[in-house]
Amino acid sequence: MAAYVIAEAEHLDDPDVRRYRELAAESIARYDGRYLARGATPEPLEGEWPDTHRMVVIEFPSMVQAKNWYTSPEYADARAVRGVIAGRRMLFVEGLVG
Repeated sequence: MAAYVIAEAEHLDDPDVRRYRELAAESIARYDGRYLARGATPEPLEGEWPDTHRMVVIEFPSMVQAKNWYTSPEYADARAVRGVIAGRRMLFVEGLVG
């Protein structure tokens, strides 16, 4: 069953964040993930969404694969480059069968 990683963070454009994006994309592909949305600005129909925040949605073949990616040395390298992004949120959710 597919699993999804949904991330939200303030949009930043500096060399460390650009390098993080490169390393993260490489690590995601290595663990059979694929971007469904990347750097998207959501259109809120209910509630609020800060203009400065972006959303990423990544699909993995399974929750096990998503967690393997998140705990992988490859993604650890990406996180080390990025540092701490205040207010960043990341969620893991399983998809529906069929």
